[in-house]
Amino acid sequence: MPPPADLVKVAIEWPGAFPKLMEIDQKKPLSAIIKEVCEGWSLGNHENFALQIADATNFYITEKNRNDIKNGSILRLTTSPYQTAVQLHERIQSTSMDSKLESLKDLANASRDITFAQEFINLDGISLLTLVVESGSERYQKIQKIMKPCFGDLLSFTLTAFVELMDHGIVSWDTFSVAFIKKIASYVNKSAMDTAVLQRSLAILESMVLNSQDLYHKVAQEITIGQLIPHLQGTDQDIQTYTIAVINALFLKAPEEKRQVDEHIVDILNCHLTEMAHILAQKQLRSIILSNVIRSPTPINDEMSHQLYVLQVLTFNLLEDRMMTKMDPQDQAQRDIIFELRRIAFDVECEPNNGGSTEKRKSMYTRDYKKLGFINHVNPAVDFTQIPPGMLALDNMLYFARHHQDAYIRIVLENSSREDKHECPFGRSSIELTKMLCEILKVGELPSENCHDFHPMFFTHDRSFEEFFCICIQLLNKTWKEMRATSEDFNKVMQVVREQIMRALTLKPNSLDQFKSRLQNLSYTEILKIRQSERMNQEDFQSRPILELREKIQPEIMELIKQQRLNRLCDGTCFRKISSRRRQDKFWYCRLSPNHKVLHYGDLEESPQGEVPHDSLQEKLPVADIKAVITGKDCPHMKEKGALKQNKEVLELAFSVLYESDEYLNFIAPDKHEYCVWTDGLNALLGKEMTSDYTKSDMDTLLSMEMKLRLLDLENIQIPEAPPPIPKEPSNYDFVYDCN
Repeated sequence: MPPPADLVKVAIEWPGAFPKLMEIDQKKPLSAIIKEVCEGWSLGNHENFALQIADATNFYITEKNRNDIKNGSILRLTTSPYQTAVQLHERIQSTSMDSKLESLKDLANASRDITFAQEFINLDGISLLTLVVESGSERYQKIQKIMKPCFGDLLSFTLTAFVELMDHGIVSWDTFSVAFIKKIASYVNKSAMDTAVLQRSLAILESMVLNSQDLYHKVAQEITIGQLIPHLQGTDQDIQTYTIAVINALFLKAPEEKRQVDEHIVDILNCHLTEMAHILAQKQLRSIILSNVIRSPTPINDEMSHQLYVLQVLTFNLLEDRMMTKMDPQDQAQRDIIFELRRIAFDVECEPNNGGSTEKRKSMYTRDYKKLGFINHVNPAVDFTQIPPGMLALDNMLYFARHHQDAYIRIVLENSSREDKHECPFGRSSIELTKMLCEILKVGELPSENCHDFHPMFFTHDRSFEEFFCICIQLLNKTWKEMRATSEDFNKVMQVVREQIMRALTLKPNSLDQFKSRLQNLSYTEILKIRQSERMNQEDFQSRPILELREKIQPEIMELIKQQRLNRLCDGTCFRKISSRRRQDKFWYCRLSPNHKVLHYGDLEESPQGEVPHDSLQEKLPVADIKAVITGKDCPHMKEKGALKQNKEVLELAFSVLYESDEYLNFIAPDKHEYCVWTDGLNALLGKEMTSDYTKSDMDTLLSMEMKLRLLDLENIQIPEAPPPIPKEPSNYDFVYDCN
């Protein structure tokens, strides 16, 4: 007979004594269990003791997490979180360097536990740590030279404890003084600093910027991107990752011009933004990232990939202003750019402005603007009033004309001299292509929290977007000719060009030249072959018997998909709790019970390597109590304000379960596949239709496979040219019966 579920057999340790084996009744109050343990070792004042998990985490057992205790667990009797916090708080203020160092080391380890963190914070522990950073380090400056390792450890443990405590989200970041910020910034600005101290300092600066607009103002005055660049030149990928994370944070939280703040602050911030944009445009930062990070012998880990992706997105977002700026047809400076395009293409100078040649000059301009491929031949400035791409398209055209002059002139003259209606309109093509490239690179959108999709080739040139355009406009002209397209085929050509670009980007070329080479292999003929091959793989017969067979098989396939979704829910998934600091992720796990009646879920300290057992997940939600599944922006946790939660990708991964008393269980799926699996599975449990993209894809794939299997017997059978002979009539027809 299995033991009662409420009784758990554990071992409990106490320093200097033999471990005890005992049964814990989960129905009894935790304080009563601790009292019983203390009495077994003749320890008084049981309220000063607590139980911990005896592993590397040393997390305290509380009423909230006591269900984590499993049969065979090893626990440790130790001082209570409050007593430990009081002792460490006193020892940190010791005049003994050894005692202070040891206590800060213990604090750094203990602060990972939220129960202890709450007690230490209640003792105003955060203020004590900031005091150690602001003034305590000054006190030890004199001994730093002779005790440098000791000083580095002291500071490292202090900052580690600070980061761990702040990561629990108990204390607001807005409470810190300018002196503290200056001190943290000084550790980053120093040329030679302990690696651990530098790493923690960078992490603190990133969190400050991401969590408080006011702190962004203060950090922006203390540190510049130019001072961060040297940290990218080392070989420590963690330091490089934190450095790029700080740069990204400064960009992400940079205030808009419309923000109502003090004019002096605005001037400082505008200067800072100008400097950031300027430095990003310089070869120094780009080449350092390219040579020391992207082309480093050390493989790029996921976190670095994410930070490079964020930097790529934010860099391209600098183009948003031009992308959303309409051209003013009356602005002479802007009109001069169009005149420059005409001058370079046709090698003409502006004619003298005299009354006798006005009509002739207008006629000549109209003719040339038509050759340049503008929609409005009289006033091409009107073509750039569409946003997006706005003035960005004109910027690209001018860059192409000036930096790739031969190719520009060849394209314009080649198409302007054609009389067979197959000319490719350069102006219109450039405008639509710029718009397409902005869509592909998602210019103007916030970076995704889960994406690692950076392209090395965009870090190989100071003007990577413009060069990207120059390669693609030549591709467009080449594809136009291969398709022998006319103006009516414009949209078809753009679709083919988009496919060519997307297929080439999927291969992740390391340079723009490699990207160009990949495009050369993706001619229109090759695209047609790829499409034909894909169509053959997804062959769909349309004859009536085949359609009837599909209809008959479809319910079976849908039931198969439903069972697969429910099985995946039974396996469970690890979800990440969104926080401001990605490298200190908190996880929770959710899975469906084998009988499909209960959702088991609970918090985890780290991402699990396999399935998490049901009995280790302390929370339960009966499926019968679920009222609805909510997705996207309607989810409660997506209505909260926060820069990192408002981007499109996170919204597409969010869903919530509404259950009794109007309470919610909120999810953010790790990827689109898990999102579809869970929303499908939850809808299946509620008896609703599964409508995700993956259900449609799975249905098409499985249905196609099943159809081919059922029709397999028809293959490789020789059909005779002459019909088979008619058999003799049977002796009687007793076997005939009415099927109806």
